[in-house]
This record gives sequence, structure tokens and C-alpha cells, in this order.
Amino acid sequence: MQLNDGAMQDYALTLDRMIEHAAKWHPEKDVVTRRFDGSITRAGYADVYGRSRKVSAVLQRFDTKYGDRVATLAWNSQAHMECWYGIMGLGAVCHTLNPRLTEEQLAWMIGQSEARILIVSEDLLPLASKIAGLAPSLSEVLVIDTMGPKAPQIEGLPNVQALEPLVADADPGAVVWGDFAETTPCGLCFTSGTTGQPKGVTYTHRGSYLHTLRQLQSDVSGLNSHDVVLPVVPMFHANAWGLPYSAPATGARLVFSGRQADGETLARLIIAEGVTVAVGVPTVWLDVFDYLDANGLDVPSLKRVMVGGSPMNSALMRRIEARGIAVQTTWGMTELSPLGTAAPPGDARSPDTAGRPALGIDLMLTDHEGEPLKKQRESEGHLWVRGPSVVERYFGQDEPATRNGWFPTGDLAQISQDGQLFITGRAKDLIKSGGEWINPTEIEAVVSGLPEVAFAAVVGRQHEKWGERPVLLVQFREGESLADDTLRTTLKAHVPSWWLPDAVIRIPDMPLAATGKIDKIRLRSLYGAA
Repeated sequence: MQLNDGAMQDYALTLDRMIEHAAKWHPEKDVVTRRFDGSITRAGYADVYGRSRKVSAVLQRFDTKYGDRVATLAWNSQAHMECWYGIMGLGAVCHTLNPRLTEEQLAWMIGQSEARILIVSEDLLPLASKIAGLAPSLSEVLVIDTMGPKAPQIEGLPNVQALEPLVADADPGAVVWGDFAETTPCGLCFTSGTTGQPKGVTYTHRGSYLHTLRQLQSDVSGLNSHDVVLPVVPMFHANAWGLPYSAPATGARLVFSGRQADGETLARLIIAEGVTVAVGVPTVWLDVFDYLDANGLDVPSLKRVMVGGSPMNSALMRRIEARGIAVQTTWGMTELSPLGTAAPPGDARSPDTAGRPALGIDLMLTDHEGEPLKKQRESEGHLWVRGPSVVERYFGQDEPATRNGWFPTGDLAQISQDGQLFITGRAKDLIKSGGEWINPTEIEAVVSGLPEVAFAAVVGRQHEKWGERPVLLVQFREGESLADDTLRTTLKAHVPSWWLPDAVIRIPDMPLAATGKIDKIRLRSLYGAA
């Protein structure tokens, strides 16, 4: 007789499950938002869930259908999070826009996604007006985080309505969430376009769901229901590292700082809300701990700072750890949803490690032609990745972004014997001098590790004889400085003599790109000519 093998339930891995879970099992855990005027709003997960479904009802009134792209131009806030779930719960795609880009760049992205609806923070309406003039597909503008009952009218911006009154009157009874395959697209985020036009990365419900489970592993974020999480990394950049999914999934409280990401605002929020885990790029934490030090303040609740996007200099890491706060380094990129590797909390490690991959991400090193290195440990090579949350094909493109199932990151890396990943540079940032390669990242790591230095960057300058030569750009901490000879002497102990920069240029403010990283493109344009 043929036996029935049995079966498991067909339970789709869709993101609406995250906020539904939080509403059912952690209904009173709140989402906190600091508004433009400094006031604080709070809403429990049950309220956020109900309001998200009302956002879906509003979008249905505007004829939003499965697969439609809905654009958002907004800061980290409860309202933005509700729009995320409201869009994605319908099977539509949330196309996040970075307000630090130009109106031409943003309009181009909207032209690619063909979004009809733009959800925008009130203070960004002037930018939205400029975008609308260049993006004919837009027909409706819905305003969130308003300071009054009505949205201000901006010349040249038609069909502007405040979303809050529409949400208040909406009936979510007819809204059906999650009635689609788990492979359905849920998000669209364009890369920063450091080489050529930006590329759109399409996230799926399944990929983001699995990314959430990977992030919640104890060796990664290890969040739990007792945590209070401050995501300073923007929701418009690689999904705020997935924290608006993983926090409700485990019942952790969320604290959003809105538009403000200065040291004083973030430090005061950490203290007032009892933040236990704070997440963002290294430049953010320099300002925070400068403010704390200058004002003699402590942050007793803060247990851990997670950093990524660019390396944290060792001097800043030592300052933070001296307070008893663990620094957790990570590596990732937009194409990875975005987390790739993380150093486990409290793990004994080198300060420049990017950590290890968690289950769901695999790494490979290759030569410059993409052939796997025979020796994968203790060798430098080009880094490739694969996994269920890694891009396979960019938005609107027919050709795969992968080769034999592996995605080329553009990073140079080493993997230690114990599996630690070390990012040793970007292939496009290498400087070719006299036919030999100089790696700016190694020079930057030495200089930025000095306690007097706030930021350091190295770019290639055109040279008649050698082709290119390195130039060191330094921003010192306030009241600090070092002589050129001191910097060169320090470098001599760590890099070959022919790597020493031809010039040291002091700059008052290091230019930062829209993602918070040092803007190498701008530095090359300013200092790269002979």
C-alpha cells in the first residue's frame, strides 16, 4: 500500500506577517518618532498594524494594484513605516527615494519605476515639486509627517493631499493582505550610482523575510523583545538594514529620529528612550560621542553600536568600547538586502574585521577574471557572494547580474583561517602608480586610527611620470593637528615607502555622499587633477 508522505502547511513568507505578529504578541511595544519640532509621538504595534491596513485602503482608492510601484520620499518615522507595510501588504512595490540626491537623479529613478503615487514628508515638498516637473508619471502626492491638519500647497505640485485625514476616514475592511506568492517583489532601491547610472535592486517578500531571520541570529543582530533599537541608517537606503522588519518580528521597540541625525539629537534620544542597540554608519557615531564627551554625559542603557557602510576608525572604536559599549562591525550592500557579514557581539576580533557570514550567505574569492582562487583563506581576491537575499538581476534589465550563481561585489577582500572577512579595498579605488597597485584603504586605516584624526581619505592624482600618485586628505578633530612628517613617519611603519602620499591636504569638512560614506567621487574631482 502506498503511504502518504504527509506535508507541511503552505505558509507564504510575506512581510505582512512581521507587523501582524507584533500586533498580536507585542501590541503595546511602541514605535517612537521625534518630529521636526522636537516633539515625540508614540504608537504601539497594534496601532501601527491597524494604520498600515488603512494606508492600504487609501492606496486602493487611488487604484493601486498588485505590482504597482509606489514611491516614498521620507525620513525615518512611524508614518513612513506604516506606508511601507501598507504598500507591501497589497502586493505593490515600495520604491524608496533618497532625498539627499538631486531632483534630476530622483526623477530619473521615478521614470524607471513608473510610479504614479509619491508619498513625501512635509519638509521635502519643495524637492517633490522639482521632481514632479521632471517625472510625468506622477499623478498623486500624499504628504506624511505634517505639522498641521492640511498639507501645504506648493506651486507646481498638483494633487497634493495630507495622508493622515485619508487614513483617519479609511475602512480597511475590504483590504486583503498577503494574497500573493512569497516571490512577489516588495521593494525597489537604487544604488548610489558611483559608476554610471544607478541600478535598481528589487527586493522580494521571500528574500526580505529570510534576511530578517538571518539578521535575528544571535551572532548577527541578536535582537530580542527587551531591546530598544535606534536605526539611524535611513529607511530610504537599503531598507534601513531591514530593522523595520526585524524589530517588530521580535517585539523590540523602535526609535526613529526623523530628519535629525546630529550628535545632540541622537544622544538625547538614546538617553531618554533607553536605547540598547543603535545602528548606523561610522560618521554618525563620531558626532554622538563627541557630544557625549563634551557634555560629560553617559548612556547607561546603550549596550551595542552596530556599524557598516564604511570602516570605523580604530580610535573611535576604542572611545566607544571604553564606555563599556560593544562595537559590532558589519559589511553589506544594497544588492544583498543589505546584510552580508557581521562580527558576533563580544567576539574577540581585529578592529577592521567585517565579521563572518551567517547562514544564508556564502562567500568566494576569485582572481581578476572571476576564476575562484585555489586558496580561499589568507589570500586577497575579488569578493563574490550568493544567497536567497542576493540580487539576481537588476530592475529593468534582461541580463543577469550574476555569473554561475555568484554576484561580484566589486570589493577586494581576504578571509582569515577562522572565517573572518576583511574588506581590503574597492577594485575601482585602487591607484596604479608606475604599473603597480596602491590600495588606499590600507593607508586610510592607519591614518584614521590616530586619535587626532576625524576622517582620512586617499585618492589618486594624475602624475606625468608615474600615471597616478596618492594624495592624503585629512580632517582633524576639533583643536587637533599633526605635522606632515608625523603622518608620514606613522605610515612608514605600515606600508611600503613608495605608497607614501605625495601630498597631505587638510580639509575642514570631509565631503560625504548621500549614503553617509566619504564622497570619493567629489574628492577625485577636486584633488585628482595634476
